[in-house]
Amino acid sequence: MPGTEKNLKRVRIMADFQFGKGCGDVLFPECVNFRLSKTKRVRQVFNGNEHIATVRAKDGMLTLGMEGARLIHDYFPSPARRVVVCEDAVPFVAKGKTTFAKHVLSLDPELRADDEVVVVSESDELLATGQLLFSPDELGSLDRGAAVDVRRGKEQS
Repeated sequence: MPGTEKNLKRVRIMADFQFGKGCGDVLFPECVNFRLSKTKRVRQVFNGNEHIATVRAKDGMLTLGMEGARLIHDYFPSPARRVVVCEDAVPFVAKGKTTFAKHVLSLDPELRADDEVVVVSESDELLATGQLLFSPDELGSLDRGAAVDVRRGKEQS
């Protein structure tokens, strides 16, 4: 396919910008395939049947599927790109339910509000992926309300 190489280069650059240098190669190996919009822009990226990421139309940022979250989780050592939740929240978050501030035990201090994150248990088990709603400083002063807008949990079908 003629545009595949160009699309691959584009999504790798986006991933390096959003997640850090080297993430583009980790998230998007040579064998990925793309779903394009009507205007021929990349919308979703798959490795076989595994959904890696979606490109948000409004701002061009990547949102992670569970396969993408697994790759990020495996690439970065803890606590990078992670939000750690207490054991009480594990079954709910794994089903794709919202992660609340009172359940957050710790998180990567380098994160910013609106960053894509992986939600993990205390034993660093990958539970879900989503968007962080507050900065770590803001979250530290909150004891109620949503902390991570979970997009997909590991137990969702």
